[in-house]
Parts: sequence; structure tokens; C-alpha cells
Amino acid sequence: MKHTEGRVAVITGAASGFGLEAARIAARRGMKVVMADVQPDALELSAHDVGAIGAEVMPYRLDVSRAQELDALAAAVRDRFGAPHFVFNNAGVGAGGLLWEHTAKDWDWVFGVNLLGVAHGVRAFTPMMLAAAEADPSYVGHLVNTASMAGLLAPPNMGVYNASKAAVVSLTETLYHDLSLVTDRVRAHLLCPYFVPTAIHLSERNRPAELREAGAGPTRSQMIAAAMSEKAVTSGRVSAAQVAQLVFDAMAEDRFYVYSHPQALAGVRTRMEDQVLPRNPTDPFAERPEIGQRLRRQLRGEA
Repeated sequence: MKHTEGRVAVITGAASGFGLEAARIAARRGMKVVMADVQPDALELSAHDVGAIGAEVMPYRLDVSRAQELDALAAAVRDRFGAPHFVFNNAGVGAGGLLWEHTAKDWDWVFGVNLLGVAHGVRAFTPMMLAAAEADPSYVGHLVNTASMAGLLAPPNMGVYNASKAAVVSLTETLYHDLSLVTDRVRAHLLCPYFVPTAIHLSERNRPAELREAGAGPTRSQMIAAAMSEKAVTSGRVSAAQVAQLVFDAMAEDRFYVYSHPQALAGVRTRMEDQVLPRNPTDPFAERPEIGQRLRRQLRGEA
């Protein structure tokens, strides 16, 4: 996206992390910014912050896992601004632990936000953007979906999250091909961040009451995963603001894949080689065996 003045950005998960930083960049570039998030108080504060930059801001509280709420957001955007030029399907939640220890409600929550939230955003906004491209030869639109390096690496003890993000990878790659069949002016992009200081390790605070297990505490594996995630996320050296800038750079360069940590692609290459050769999955801790040994001891109750 090379020309942004007066254009419209729609961002989910906009009250923190990548979403908030993308909203700030959009505001500084003269865009009208629709900020959607499930946290009403944080959304109000963030919208005020972005509005202070000088942008016209439309805050909108929603749960992206609910199709009707995404449809209502799309209708509200169309009525106020028309078709958006940048849709950032970014809302996400984290979850860790051994696969078989997750409840059905865990699966519903993580997939509802991470996968269906993206799918609903694509479904609600893409037709509007395609219609705008057909009606206006100068229109250019971009859909950016947030996945994760976890969706490309499949690390252990976080399988529900991995699976949801792997599905976003597949969905977005297919979206890229589908769009290329019908237009040259609406483009898809895939964001795969690694460990970046955001609030994703605090996702549990936003889980709906109906998707909580009454009286059920976290298992040992889930507590271990939470502690490891918090340490990795909070110690990340690439900031959310830097990742948001990478998103805007990718749109300007018409680049599909957006990586916060390109060095992590070595692990992706190894995994692809495992699949193609084929061979059994490589130990994810092969280069840091002490971490794998510690995790095994913890999960087996030996530490």
C-alpha cells in the first residue's frame, strides 16, 4: 500500500500488540482507522490514543469468533466509510499444554478466535473490496491475516494453538491464489510472528464465561506451557511496533509472507525436509537439547 491518505483501515485485536501498533501507523499515514477488539476498556483507551494522533477513529467492540458480530462490523464500516483498503484480521489468543489435556471448550475458544475470526473477516470484507475494485480503477485493497511461526513449526506442548495457526496459513495461502484468479487489485498477505512482547500470554483474561470449565484448574503441562510462553514473549527483542511496520512494508512491496524473525525459517526448512524425504519429525530441541531435557523432566514430574 503506497498511498494511504484518506483510505480506510479495519483492524481486529486493535487494543494491544500488533493491532494497536498498526492502528498508530495507519493514523500517522492519514488513514481512517476502525479499531475492533473484545476488551471494551482497553479499546476505549487505545482508540483515544490513536485519535490523538489526528486520525478519524471508529472503535468497535466485538468477539471475532461470532459470525454475526463480524457481519455487523462490516456493515457499520460500509455505512460510515465505504469499502476498506486494509483489513488486518489480527485478533488471536494463546494456549499451551499437551494435546489430550485440552477440553472441548479449549478447542472451541482457540479455533473460534484464531481461525474462525480470520475466516469471518475474509468472508465479510472480501466481497466489499472486490466490488470496490470493480467500480473504481484506482482502488487497491489488502487483507492481512495473522498466523504464527507456530503454524509453520508445530512445536511441542502447544498443539491447539499450532493447529489453529497452521489453518490460518493454509487459509491465507489459498486466499492469495483465489484472489489472483479474479483480480489484481485486492491482495492477501500472511503475518507469521515469532516471540514478540505482546499480551498474548495473558489471553485467558478474555475467554468468554461460557467457554470456561467450572472448577477446572490448569494441568501441569498447561502451567509449564504458560510459564515458558510468558518468558519467551516478554523477553522478545523485536517489538510489536517493528512487526506492524513490517506489515506496511509488505503491502507496499506486494510481498505475501511477513516474518518477524527470518532466522526461525531454518526450522521450517527442516520440517519441510522431514515431510519430503520423508523421515520422522526432527527433534525440535536438537540444537538446544538442555531445553528439551528440562521440559521432559518437568512433564514427567521429575523436576
